[in-house]
Amino acid sequence: MEITASLVKELRERTGAGMMDCKKALNDANGDIEVAIEVMRKSGAAKAAKKAGRIAAEGIISIKQNEGEIVILEVNCETDFVAKDENFLSFVDEILEVITKQDVTDVDDLLHKSINDQTIEEKIQQLTAKIGEKLSIRRFEKSKINKKVGTYLHGKRIGVIVEIEGGDDNLAKDIAMHIAASKPLYVDSKEVSSSVLDKEKEIYIAQAQESGKPDDIIEKMVEGRLKKFVKEITLLGQPFVKDSEQSVEKILKSANAKVLSFIRYEVGEGIEKRVDNFAEEVMSQAKGN
Repeated sequence: MEITASLVKELRERTGAGMMDCKKALNDANGDIEVAIEVMRKSGAAKAAKKAGRIAAEGIISIKQNEGEIVILEVNCETDFVAKDENFLSFVDEILEVITKQDVTDVDDLLHKSINDQTIEEKIQQLTAKIGEKLSIRRFEKSKINKKVGTYLHGKRIGVIVEIEGGDDNLAKDIAMHIAASKPLYVDSKEVSSSVLDKEKEIYIAQAQESGKPDDIIEKMVEGRLKKFVKEITLLGQPFVKDSEQSVEKILKSANAKVLSFIRYEVGEGIEKRVDNFAEEVMSQAKGN
């Protein structure tokens, strides 16, 4: 029987498993979807798929430098306990090896790459079944190293890569450490878009108008708050973490250095974490009974 795209789609919807797992199961079952589901349940793929709806907001950030390129990667799991598991850590190392040595465009492309004749998507399903938690490759960036690069890992939860021109290795690492701690969004004010500034300005005007002050005073208040906002979100405008009396811009100028770009990853940032309230859950169940 021909294994059509619609058949694979139906199996994916019914099991939540990956495309490659579904294709393999259908081939093994000669296109019989019910037999394929049974095959997947026996292999553990369906068990892993049941975990697909869970929230994976823990995990690690890892950085690897190799032959003129550098990679930063985030791989997620559900608990901090699994983030320290040797099986999980070994898998992350394998993924890094694939990214550094192969031409990989994005996460979807990465999932179809192979490790020892098994796709990464299949390995995730297998490891999920073994460990008992949802695992996912969230994101990665691979960059060419053109100038001096500084890296910093705060444990395994925050990772930073910064590229600078001028200065030395110690300065590059210090700037990377600063970025990890202070969370700048941009290098300098030139990178802040007018839409971001306009949005903040609207908020500040509305807040200032409640004071009842004259328009000319409100204008000065808003201007001052906007300048402060830009300093807070730009690397060059922030006070340096190792010397708060000086801005990062002054530190760089004193070393005749310039930051060209940076990448900052933090585990789970932007993922809505589920907070379980077990007391409420028990009360809800008790009332239901």
